[in-house]
Amino acid sequence: MKSSWDIFCKVVDNFGDIGVCWRLARQLAAEHDIDVRLWVDNFDTFARLSRTSDFSQDSVRVGDILVCHWRDPFPEVIPGDVVIEAFACEIPARFQAAMIAKPIAPVWINSEYLSAEKWVAESHRLPSPQVNLTKHFFFPGFVAGTGGLLREANIIAERDRFQRDPLAIAEFWRSLGMNMPEGDELRVSLFCYDNPALPDLLAQWAAGVTPITCVVPDGVAGTALENFFPMFTVGEKRAYNLGNLMVYVIPLLSHERYDRLLWACDMNFVRGEDSFVRGQFAARPFVWQVYPQKDDAHRTKLDAFIDLFCADMDVATATKTRSFWHGWNGDALAGSAWRDFWQIRAAQASHARLWSRKLAVQTDLATNLVKFSCDLLKLRVST
Repeated sequence: MKSSWDIFCKVVDNFGDIGVCWRLARQLAAEHDIDVRLWVDNFDTFARLSRTSDFSQDSVRVGDILVCHWRDPFPEVIPGDVVIEAFACEIPARFQAAMIAKPIAPVWINSEYLSAEKWVAESHRLPSPQVNLTKHFFFPGFVAGTGGLLREANIIAERDRFQRDPLAIAEFWRSLGMNMPEGDELRVSLFCYDNPALPDLLAQWAAGVTPITCVVPDGVAGTALENFFPMFTVGEKRAYNLGNLMVYVIPLLSHERYDRLLWACDMNFVRGEDSFVRGQFAARPFVWQVYPQKDDAHRTKLDAFIDLFCADMDVATATKTRSFWHGWNGDALAGSAWRDFWQIRAAQASHARLWSRKLAVQTDLATNLVKFSCDLLKLRVST
């Protein structure tokens, strides 16, 4: 019989959590023939991401996924075979009681945040006994012994075809209302949280000798751009120029079109988790802004990934990479660190391709989740 899964997601900040859950839900349905029910507490944010406008009811089918409004009081429903609690969002007590009441209890998985810290592999798949149920922790990751990364089966082949086709790239830019000139300009995508380092970097780009075209999906970067460029208006189609810097602000893109933006650019600034992973599979140089946390706890997470990412670089490239990434994450002026980072662009491009190839040979997160869940379900049925 077709397996059924429930995925619970709370929209904590912007689009990161729901972005990951939406990708996971779609991949489970498309590649593993799973009947997915996605519970979301914020329909407005999901609507922007999924390009769905009809949320007049408490549930709506978007493609192969049944998207349901997670509200209080929670409705009476029969849980699926597998329940995913995304990012420790704490599923409702009423739903937990329904899980206990099933003749064969569902597999309950807490799908955790992505990290390159060494303890992740030690904690991956560990059980956590609850009242009459057992929850398992499942950690995505970059190395063996973790859950892997979200990666659709055909995404690498699609990327390669796109990046080899200049006509497809030109058509993509036109679809965004931009006619990109041919030449030596650097094309950059910028997706970030509120970042005090941004004005300094924009000023450096504007004063530099290399023309830079920066494409910004609309969001929290708008405030910084509003302060940097005069007459900036949020919500309208717009382009701004200063010195050798041209900035285009575009509407938030669907997942498929955002992937193509990353593929079409020469360098990508990404953030959080969802765009962070997609930036790595774009096989282009990227710069990550980690999600800021209290007491600077995110610094450990940032350094753990930098250590892993830079392990195969030569010392000079690794040093300049670390310096700029730290600057972009608030440790120094990003503009001055950019000059050194720009000097290693060829090495960064080569490393990005090798890094993407290294990650692509690992089993993806969705497949690992399916295998782990199936093994647990078989064990429960047999006992």
